[in-house]
Amino acid sequence: MPRVTAPSDIARDHAAKRLAALATPPGALGRLGDLGVWVCATQGKVPPAPVDNVRLVIFAGDHGVAAHDVSAFPPAITGAMVRTFLAGRAGVSALANAHGIAVRVLDFGVDEDFDDLDDETRATLTAHKVRRGSGAIHLEDALTAQETTAALAAGARVAREEIAAGAQLLLSGDMGIGNTTPAAALVAAALGVPASEVVGRGTGVDDERLQHKTQVIDTALARAGARTGDPIETLTALGSADLAGATGYLLAAAQEGVPVLLDGLMSVACAITADRIEPGAAAWYAAGHRSTEPAQSLALDKMGLEPLLDLGLRLGEGSGAVAAVPVVRSAAALLRDVALLSDLMP
Repeated sequence: MPRVTAPSDIARDHAAKRLAALATPPGALGRLGDLGVWVCATQGKVPPAPVDNVRLVIFAGDHGVAAHDVSAFPPAITGAMVRTFLAGRAGVSALANAHGIAVRVLDFGVDEDFDDLDDETRATLTAHKVRRGSGAIHLEDALTAQETTAALAAGARVAREEIAAGAQLLLSGDMGIGNTTPAAALVAAALGVPASEVVGRGTGVDDERLQHKTQVIDTALARAGARTGDPIETLTALGSADLAGATGYLLAAAQEGVPVLLDGLMSVACAITADRIEPGAAAWYAAGHRSTEPAQSLALDKMGLEPLLDLGLRLGEGSGAVAAVPVVRSAAALLRDVALLSDLMP
């Protein structure tokens, strides 16, 4: 497996010097300037190329824990939303269309076979499917060790397919009722904190269900025990097929030197897991937005990432990352197209 190397320090240094030399007041570009420097470092190029080819992959899967009263919606919604992505009618579809972003949805672990779809669409959707659903993490492992390995490898293949198609910036999205429970458990395991510090309302559960969800995550962490010290064992015990796939995708992006704009809790939980597997991977990630889920903010803080947007979003699907793409493109344009102060002086 390729190792992660850091974004270019040489490009970062030249970009910082270019930023300081632009025909703008010192510090006037704020975080846009810093983001532009990061883009240059990830591209190894100053000034940066336009960020035109942006590609989102939505990892879909069901979670056994969803049958245990941790979500406001039934598991059947997962498959229904997958069909909505395929039809181009989901929230993230509208945002992606507005910003020229390619969207691909993949079934890594949905608990149905999609027999109603035509053969070609179904084959493409399920080409990387690991299993139907994942284990209820407070009662059993989410995956077998072999399934975890298969999901990680499949996610890595998907990333490399998107990179081969010209991706300059990758995004990961999610779809799976109950997925905030295993994602919060992954973050708790990574940070060594109890469920009470990471649990959130997900799709909008009430106080009673929130307390129950907290207990479920604590039970899952206790069941996993010392295995949480190993990130791949953590995915097996506490993750799911779709989360393991997204982790492989994010890890491969860092290995290939392609930057990623993270979305909400699920992609951030997978990002911190990828960084546990291969320390340094997080240098290739930027945070698209701040989710309302506490675990997401804690994991971002651990990775040293500050969200670009804070809009109170909790839709998932990759929507927050997609909404932040124009900010990345703006940052690159500023570092590329603004005149240098020296060019304006007689």
